[in-house]
Amino acid sequence: MPEKKTIHRAQADIRAGKAASTQAGEFVKETVDRVRAGKHGVKSAKQAIAIGLSKARRAGVGLKAPKKGTTSEATRKKAATDTTAGQHKIAAKSTGSESKTKRARAATTALKRESGQGASSVALSKQTKTAAARRPAASRSAAAKKAASTKGVAGRSAAAKKAAHTRAARSHHRCMHRGRWRNAAARSCPARNADVLHVKNTEPLPTSPVISTRRCAARHSHAAPC
Repeated sequence: MPEKKTIHRAQADIRAGKAASTQAGEFVKETVDRVRAGKHGVKSAKQAIAIGLSKARRAGVGLKAPKKGTTSEATRKKAATDTTAGQHKIAAKSTGSESKTKRARAATTALKRESGQGASSVALSKQTKTAAARRPAASRSAAAKKAASTKGVAGRSAAAKKAAHTRAARSHHRCMHRGRWRNAAARSCPARNADVLHVKNTEPLPTSPVISTRRCAARHSHAAPC
């Protein structure tokens, strides 16, 4: 059963006019939070999302079943069963409460044996990019425009500030990385290290310091300043 706060957030999404997929996202978030809290695990990010979508359908979210050919028939049948249960319709075959309890206990026990890596940031990011790559550009653009229209002025402002903060943090990280690279290059470059150019003996060097300086300058000329 989903938590009450999750249902309240989904109901708030309905009042805001957000899509059914956005409402279902609240249940997916709850599943991910439970996995990260150590209550149970998942095999992959796909399983975490599937559990959340099943909870959403059983809670009454009007989420459509996957189209034929996009997934297996077992998945489409499970989605139809969850939708029927969420709409409080009497299924053709009903089972007793005892068998339902046993199945729920067995499913929970199986999930507890799994790890929590499927709900990590890396796994979810990879799954999101893979799913987005399968969608056409027009679909992604329409979804983004609808999300921007339902977000509101305050929501768009907060999202813009967060994006600006993220860009600044990434720029700072790149500059720090370039600085470390330059320091390492200076230590290994004879033209930037005066100790290497200090020759105690009077024997001629195989390569002139001036030539070495030019070579090192040419080698590091591609590094643009931050």
